[in-house]
Amino acid sequence: MTGTAETRRGHVLRAIVTDYISSQEPVGSKALVERHGLGVSPATIRNDMAALEAEGYITQEHASSGRVPTQKGYRRFVDGMSGIKPMSAPERRAVLEFLSGGVDMEDVLRRSVQLLAQLTRQVAVVQLPDLRAGRVKHCEVVQLAPARLLLVLITDTGRVDQRNVDLTEPMPEADTPRLRDIINTALVGRTLDDASANVSALAAGEVAGLPADLRGPALACATVLVETMLERSSDRLILAGTPNLLNVNELQPVIEALEEQVVMLKLLSSVRDLGARAGGVAGGVAGEPGGPGPGVQVSIGGENEDEELRAASVLATGYGSGGEVLGGLGVVGPTYIDYSGSMSSLSVVAHYVSRILSGR
Repeated sequence: MTGTAETRRGHVLRAIVTDYISSQEPVGSKALVERHGLGVSPATIRNDMAALEAEGYITQEHASSGRVPTQKGYRRFVDGMSGIKPMSAPERRAVLEFLSGGVDMEDVLRRSVQLLAQLTRQVAVVQLPDLRAGRVKHCEVVQLAPARLLLVLITDTGRVDQRNVDLTEPMPEADTPRLRDIINTALVGRTLDDASANVSALAAGEVAGLPADLRGPALACATVLVETMLERSSDRLILAGTPNLLNVNELQPVIEALEEQVVMLKLLSSVRDLGARAGGVAGGVAGEPGGPGPGVQVSIGGENEDEELRAASVLATGYGSGGEVLGGLGVVGPTYIDYSGSMSSLSVVAHYVSRILSGR
């Protein structure tokens, strides 16, 4: 095959994939000539399509129908993209404004998947970060009743966790500030692992100078805090846009997998771990310094290890704070998903989530 024919067939494949993504209708040679101005006759295009079909990039569902891309065809299409569809400056500002309205980290992440589902018209999913990723910024202690406290643990990544503590006996309200100071002395500025060790020492009564009248409340609080710190909250997902897939019959197993969470948690965790090994949050924003990075991973159909995702394409990247990857953010849809537009939206949203969580 000559280089010219190879190049032309690449153009033909891109045209077929583009048209099929747009219409979900088989694409014929006449339509390709009319829509894309390929500069050759329909007969030449038919020959090119026959060659692409023989190589496994497209297939013909019926003898008289046009061609549709195969998973191999989508992979070549994605690998051959020279760039992703950029968002306009007003669109980026709207994304940033919407995400910036989040009251805390979890709200920002919830907004991120709501926005992604709207932008891509697919399912969007985000993995909440492990509570242990970060340092303790503050632990607020609120007395709800004489024998019940509320602990509000805040990390520098913006994560907020609340826990109730039941005391064995009532505590005077005036003792609440003293207890708060004792707890924060043990926690503030430390990683969750280091803080957990300090709190364990507090629970064991090994902290010098702990007032005798606060040992009971301190023990109760320390026990709850240790459980909170050891909790792997990365085992939580936030989903949006599930109705977008309900009418796609072949994706019913995908919806079930999303609801069960296990499959997607494994996939997003691998994205997070890959980003961590690469030294930070990959990806960027088209039109901004650094450009759209290579951080969006695309798995198409059978490339997905789990059976439930074999009919879907999964686009995933990491988000983080201060250069540290905290979790994965992704879009799930059919194999005919708009790859360029979805990759652009995912990259932009992940960039701004990271920027907001980093306090910039």
